[in-house]
Amino acid sequence: MSALTLGRVALAAALLGLLAAPWHGLEGGFGAWPGGDAAPLAVLLLDGSRWWLWPVVALLALAAAPLLAGRAAGGMVAGAGLAIVALVFLQGQAVGMRGLAWPALAPLLGGAGPQAALGWGGAMLLGAAVALVAAGLAQRGRFGGDAFIALLVIGCGALLLLFVFLPLATILSAAAVEDGRFAPGALATRLAAPEAWSLACLASHQGCGVVWNTLLLAVLTAVLSTLIGLAFALLAARGGVRAQPAFRAMTLLPLITPPFVVSLALIVLFGRTGLVTTALWEWFDIPRSRWIYGLPGVLLAQVLSQAPISFVLLEGAVRAIGPSLEEAASTMGARRFTVFRTVTWPLLRPAIAACLLLGFVESLADFGNPLVLGGDFDVLSTRIFFAIAGARHEPGRAAALALLLLALTLGAFFLQTLWLGRRRYTTVTGKGDSGVPSPLPRGLKFACGAVAWPWMIFTAAVYGIILVGGFVHDIGRGDMSFTWRHILTGFEVEWQSGPEFRGSAWDSLFTTIEVAAISAPLTAGLGILLAWLIARQSFPGRGALEFMAMLSFAIPGTVVGVSYIMAFNEPPIELTGTATILILCFVFRNLPVGVRGGIAALAQIDRSLDEASATMGAGALQTLRHVILPLLRPAIVASLAYAFVHAMTAVSAVIFLVSARHNLATVYIVGRVEAGEMALAIAYSTVLIAVMLAVVLGIERVVGRAQIGRRAAPVRAGA
Repeated sequence: MSALTLGRVALAAALLGLLAAPWHGLEGGFGAWPGGDAAPLAVLLLDGSRWWLWPVVALLALAAAPLLAGRAAGGMVAGAGLAIVALVFLQGQAVGMRGLAWPALAPLLGGAGPQAALGWGGAMLLGAAVALVAAGLAQRGRFGGDAFIALLVIGCGALLLLFVFLPLATILSAAAVEDGRFAPGALATRLAAPEAWSLACLASHQGCGVVWNTLLLAVLTAVLSTLIGLAFALLAARGGVRAQPAFRAMTLLPLITPPFVVSLALIVLFGRTGLVTTALWEWFDIPRSRWIYGLPGVLLAQVLSQAPISFVLLEGAVRAIGPSLEEAASTMGARRFTVFRTVTWPLLRPAIAACLLLGFVESLADFGNPLVLGGDFDVLSTRIFFAIAGARHEPGRAAALALLLLALTLGAFFLQTLWLGRRRYTTVTGKGDSGVPSPLPRGLKFACGAVAWPWMIFTAAVYGIILVGGFVHDIGRGDMSFTWRHILTGFEVEWQSGPEFRGSAWDSLFTTIEVAAISAPLTAGLGILLAWLIARQSFPGRGALEFMAMLSFAIPGTVVGVSYIMAFNEPPIELTGTATILILCFVFRNLPVGVRGGIAALAQIDRSLDEASATMGAGALQTLRHVILPLLRPAIVASLAYAFVHAMTAVSAVIFLVSARHNLATVYIVGRVEAGEMALAIAYSTVLIAVMLAVVLGIERVVGRAQIGRRAAPVRAGA
């Protein structure tokens, strides 16, 4: 694609947004077209209600002159596009829903009337302006003169600035705002508040500050889930166990289970009227208690959810260790435990560090489990939620708590980097490796089994409660008689002239599937494009683009939700209460997984294929379409699966963003738990698990699993 072609296409899109699409309102904007809030900008300019936007037309004319004449005026085209973006955003900030928001502009704008947020017309014009910037830069020789590369870089950068960097900057600034004015003292007061840092629990029965609670919970979750995952990984890869299907089932279930559903099962088992609590009371006269509500319960729920993920990561790392390294140590006379301590364990450090970091970050971001099981044990995620949704609406306090949560996350990333240092951990090279993996030391194998098998039984009991609880009258009180009542309450269907979905849960399920089905392809597509740009192209600012693409991984979901509310709650971009904000939140929240997966897949594709395509005269677009994308099919499908499943089960970010019109399944389940309808919540969770299980198994059947050819260990006599 030439720069001139891109510029002309962008100009046509800008004219379409100017003349035909509603300038205001993203949802339902076409209802009264072409009048009222649904009018295109051209109508609003002609009737004088948006006269201050006439410079946009002048800038478009300035860019159109060289494009239509075929002249190489890249600087003028790029400058006009950049000026359009700046002008549209500034006027949206200056004139809001209550009229003029910047009094300093009163002499210029006079009595500017109120205006709503930008709509499809505004979005099309802004997108066209970004394309004009890309066309102008490509025409000036930037990005190798390739307009397609320029469009991808500038477009992706603009999206990341708007939906990752802007919300984060908004929440950073909101923490220092009081009564609508900048107040650094308020920020210092909020950050140093006793609710965050109090150590009263050390000297009295009062609770500690939420920062210490959150930090303690995250550290315990990270350590315990990593140790349990390591025990399972060593048994699976080196222990010679024959329970691989059971191990695989344990890793699959947490991926397709909403994060707080485990809490419901723990309440059914260990609550005051739970099955285990009642049995202990009746058989051993052990008094009932509420121990499950607090740190022990939340910790147990988080470890149950995170340990299988640690197992997946660590098993892959154990299997990737070159057996020849361990064989060499054995040949030198080292015992099994010495081989494990001096060879295997040091090579596992990156994977263990990754598991510790992931467990720590996931614990920080977890909202559902502390909400259901926290009791008096408050953490940052729940305090942030109640600061926004509680009786006292305190966005500044929520923003300050979100900053503390973000600081803990970034600190964990720093400590991981410090621990790993600059050492090299390469074990897979281009040379063949047909060595036999070293078996586990007998004592270590026994210790791993002592951890893994009881945990496997406990996990099976917890998920058994989830699968059974929706089909009995009242599992919490021991009434195990079969019933369809809970399923029918949520998912009743009547047939008259056609199917009528009368169950109370249908609306949220349909909305969840729709949002997930839309966001998953967008996440996978944008992630693969960014991965291709970062891994295969060289351009100024590539490091900054990669940093912004990966930034949302370091931001807890609770912080993302609060930042989206603050950034997109008023013009020029008002999205709260719409399905669009849910889709955008999922896309940019899950984007880092698609980017890293794409980069990892591209690392296995030789660059000579790109060079051969270029030698045959193909441009970047043709190479991407006909060479790269077919080879990236497994990475694309895996990214699709992750994005879809995560959109179906997420709660920490979207609980702030849902509305009565656009509710999601996980938020509906949380509402049922708060209303005391535990059986209905478990029944809905069962349906959700079934939907996701079908999707994941279908994707695994399509993609398959990679097999690494290595020589099997010889079977010993009598084994």
